Amino acid sequence: MIPSRSFGPRLGPEGVTFRLWAPAAKQVELMLERPHSMQANTDGWYETHVAGARAGILYKFRIDGELEVPDPASHYQPADIGGPSEVIDHDAFGWQAGSWRGRPWHETSVLELHVGTFTPEGTFRSAIEKLDHVAATGLTAIELMPIADFAGRWNWGYDGVLLYAPDNAYGRPDDLRALIDAAHARKLMVFLDVVYNHFGPEGNYLARYAPQFFAPAHTPWGSAIDYRVPQVRAFIIENALHWLTRYRFDGLRLDAVHAISERGEPCVLTALSRAVGNLAANTRRSIHLVLENDDNRVSVLDPSTDPPAGKYRSQWNDDYHHAWHVLLTGESQGYYRDYITEPGRHLARVLASGFAYQGEQSDHRGGRTRGDPSASLSPLAFVNFLQNHDQIGNRPKGDRLTAQVDERALAAALAITLLAPMPPLMFMGEEWGSQRPFPFFCDFTGGLADAVRAGRRREFKDAYAKSCAKIPDPLSEATFRSAVLDWDAGQDSRRLAVVRELLTIRKTVLGDRLARASFAGAKFDSPVLTASWRLGDGKMLKLLANLSGHEAPHPASTPRGNALWGSVPGTSLPPWSVLWRLGEA
Repeated sequence: MIPSRSFGPRLGPEGVTFRLWAPAAKQVELMLERPHSMQANTDGWYETHVAGARAGILYKFRIDGELEVPDPASHYQPADIGGPSEVIDHDAFGWQAGSWRGRPWHETSVLELHVGTFTPEGTFRSAIEKLDHVAATGLTAIELMPIADFAGRWNWGYDGVLLYAPDNAYGRPDDLRALIDAAHARKLMVFLDVVYNHFGPEGNYLARYAPQFFAPAHTPWGSAIDYRVPQVRAFIIENALHWLTRYRFDGLRLDAVHAISERGEPCVLTALSRAVGNLAANTRRSIHLVLENDDNRVSVLDPSTDPPAGKYRSQWNDDYHHAWHVLLTGESQGYYRDYITEPGRHLARVLASGFAYQGEQSDHRGGRTRGDPSASLSPLAFVNFLQNHDQIGNRPKGDRLTAQVDERALAAALAITLLAPMPPLMFMGEEWGSQRPFPFFCDFTGGLADAVRAGRRREFKDAYAKSCAKIPDPLSEATFRSAVLDWDAGQDSRRLAVVRELLTIRKTVLGDRLARASFAGAKFDSPVLTASWRLGDGKMLKLLANLSGHEAPHPASTPRGNALWGSVPGTSLPPWSVLWRLGEA
């Protein structure tokens, strides 16, 4: 399904065809044991075929006789971003779970993980050893933070430069395939976080020979990518197909699409979704596309079994997290200021209709309006979470909720998150209550390293003035090592037992009923929260919760039905109590 005229090397029975789009170059040479001239075409492409070349060959491109660069669509970099690119045979791997076609979206419950800190070894292969734990917990998917090749030995992944190459710190391409194959054998989906709004700051040479990649605008992380240019659009769409076909990922999560300033016509998000939809139809696979979109746009979301071209299954629902975080911690810095006055009301609106901000003004965003009315969407269009890499790692010390919040309160929040119809997401270790921090880390050098240090301190100066002096050095190996999961602490955890029980109820009782769920309403009468959803079989899923540390009176109308979770309430609601029921309309 990868277009024949595409980026990256093309391995065939007679040799390898090398291509580079370099419209600003006067001359391009392929660097093997000796230089090979590349033929220039009128549209900026350079191409040459090397008869007899095989998988494993290392190569670079030389621009105008002076600058040697890796392939921007390199499929593997054995010596990091500055070294040569390697030709990979993507057909050589022996897939064992060959009949896997994915799972329907309504079955999704996700564990987000960072490959480099998920295990002490920090590799694709070592992650396989933890898949039985993921499956036994009741989660149905893992989501890898970005793995595209980045500069240095460790990185969150959002500084990726060579977007087609899994970073060599984690293993070779077949190691990644082995992880995905092993997950599929356990009926686990595997999603990949991809970054299409910017390139990383170190090791990107595109501006030298293909400046058309970049628009005059800037994102918070670097120059904006110009998707009005056909070749640039093709580069990204082919990248999505690359991961979905050659590695058999079950879906992609597109990072911060609100930061894509030049989307082109038709919108690059529409074109990408259409291409992936065609792939899913032609291969009869369930492939899921998810957005991170601070704009809260309803028009791009459709979680149905066969979403129309240009649509996305779901988006990460920051509103849900922010409302909970403020309610649990009382913090008001940064974007939390938009939720500080009535976090319970914001939470109720999320549970009643999807977004908290559906066209209202955001103080954090300078008073501009944010979001669309969302009650018409299915609850499946919203991925809900209490923690993720951003919401932990973008704190000065990378501390988790377990280090900030009373256990009873956090248990209540989990009971609501894991049984509400919206697909839940947990961050690695959250399932057993890990207190291991996840601070920001990277491995840059020189002036760029100094700029990152200064930038982190500047970012936290106002919001976290008291903690600023204690911010871990993001360039230190010790900071990276501090984030490695404490697996021994997860054994026989009471939190883990509760999470497993909740996810078992989600699977065995709610199950396929979630496929056609719809919003029915929610209300917060402090401190009591009530909410309900109509399930696919007409049954009503009902929630009653006391979101406070003291007893609370029953609401005037107590939800009726069979208890799914929590004890039948007595004369009052205990502190941080949660009751789920399944009943008639």
